[in-house]
Amino acid sequence: MGFISVFDVIGPNMVGPSSSHTAGAASIALLARKMIGGNIKKVVFTLYGSFAKTYRGHGTDRALLGGILGFDTDNLNIKDSFELAKEAGIEYEFKTNEKETEVHPNTVDIELWNDEDLSLTVRGESRGGGKVMITRINEVEVEFTGEYSALITIHKDKPGVVANITKCLSDCNVNIAFMRLFREDKGATAYSIVESDEKIPKKVLDEIKENQYVQNVMLVQI
Repeated sequence: MGFISVFDVIGPNMVGPSSSHTAGAASIALLARKMIGGNIKKVVFTLYGSFAKTYRGHGTDRALLGGILGFDTDNLNIKDSFELAKEAGIEYEFKTNEKETEVHPNTVDIELWNDEDLSLTVRGESRGGGKVMITRINEVEVEFTGEYSALITIHKDKPGVVANITKCLSDCNVNIAFMRLFREDKGATAYSIVESDEKIPKKVLDEIKENQYVQNVMLVQI
């Protein structure tokens, strides 16, 4: 049995009522916002399982919008996120999917568009106590928790690309805590996710982008 701390039971500092349905939802949306960057113009949320059934009563909708606005789980502005999203010019929509049942009960798909005409789709799961897992990026199955700073590189599955990523990080004295590669298929699009227990310098992004097989690099600072 894994170790469970008192903080896992109590949950994080948050705007209630539920660590799973509000704090977790806000954390997932905040990670999605950090991943795409820029100013968010439009967002569509698709909710599954208990999220779909109870999102209005538990304030999941407000928490998700709060995360998109950049609010942490304990930000009291979450309660006013509908109004603040409208003031920020963010178009938003909530959908439910109760037909797909082979998912974690607290799952949300977030499709985002920013002012640079970039789009991104992220699937997240709220796993209790405010803990979350990002499980899909643009239809590719991935895994990262958002508990560490993360560098996410989208690239062709070609020899030498991962080695180049680690070299760029080493040159900038970044200590790698975890690194995993996810891909659609051999030779297709791949996602390299590097997590570090320290902030990752932004200059790493430019160095990694110089590789001809790299399509995009996203930085999530914690």
